[in-house]
Amino acid sequence: MWIYIERVTSSSKISKLGKKELIENNILILEINTQGLLTQKTFLNKEDMNNLKFSEATIKLSSRKRTFVYDFLSTLRKKMNDPLGKKGQ
Repeated sequence: MWIYIERVTSSSKISKLGKKELIENNILILEINTQGLLTQKTFLNKEDMNNLKFSEATIKLSSRKRTFVYDFLSTLRKKMNDPLGKKGQ
């Protein structure tokens, strides 16, 4: 499955304090079989995406994976905030 996303935004007027306005939001979904042939093509535009229903189901992650990711991102954040390691001294 290949997914192509086209998103075009523009800065709005000064009265809206420069908030981004969504002009186009298109998605092209191509499904390809094991032989490399296109089996299905789906095009969704901004109006089609307003009608999509999303699942309410959630997936619970194991604590080990969450801990590894959390530790990795915490270390990365610390290095970005204090690249020379002098703030903790």
